Amino acid sequence: MIQKESRGKKLLTLFFSMLYISAFTFGGGFVIVNFMRRRFVDELHWIDEQEMLDMVSLAQSSPGAIAVNAAILVGWKVGGFAGMLAAVLGTVIPPMVILSVISLFYQAFAANRYVALCLRGMSCGVAAVILDVALSLGKSVLKTGKWVHYAVMAAAFAATFFFRVNVVWIILCAAAVGIALEAAARKGGRKS
Repeated sequence: MIQKESRGKKLLTLFFSMLYISAFTFGGGFVIVNFMRRRFVDELHWIDEQEMLDMVSLAQSSPGAIAVNAAILVGWKVGGFAGMLAAVLGTVIPPMVILSVISLFYQAFAANRYVALCLRGMSCGVAAVILDVALSLGKSVLKTGKWVHYAVMAAAFAATFFFRVNVVWIILCAAAVGIALEAAARKGGRKS
């Protein structure tokens, strides 16, 4: 009985954590992922840093909204199917409610100069948060100390920033490098 209560409490914590994060996070998926990392890695210690980095990679490379994809992965890891449902519901309820209200008053919002100024100011703050996410994720990669990871990160940045390569190709190439590295490591491990 105690285990069910603790599981229920964990699911409630997961739901309300995602509800709070989703309700007060503006700027897209990478911003919410940063808050998820802080909550589930740093505060609750339910996931370690490498797992979160892997989940972000999977969430980004899967079709759909990165926030929902990340919620699915974190929820599944923390509480299985019930955890996934709790995390996804907590993630989608705030934007659904907010967008439903905004859609009722869209004409008033669209024409309001002050709303436009607020949104412009918020975009500056969002850019800073996204930079924080990029630096945090980059720092995690740099901690590995492997030159191949540095090379892939630099090549991916150069491909997207300088050459405007489609992100799908960058993700596919990075995945191919990861598979090749794992295959080489297993092959090398068998010889030893």
